[in-house]
Amino acid sequence: MWRIWLLFDPRRTLIALFTFLFVLALIIHFILLSTGRYNWLEGGAAADTAAVQILPAPAQRVASLD
Repeated sequence: MWRIWLLFDPRRTLIALFTFLFVLALIIHFILLSTGRYNWLEGGAAADTAAVQILPAPAQRVASLD
């Protein structure tokens, strides 16, 4: 394994690896943002299902003392 590092400069190799992984992460996030289901900024399907109308409880009748 150490002979591989004799062929490649470790600094350049790690910078290239981290740059590639960062660009790949950006591409994956932008692909997810372009879908309707996984777009967390625009509030896709998750926001539609979470909207629940809460109705107040019906008022109870108070028995009169008359």
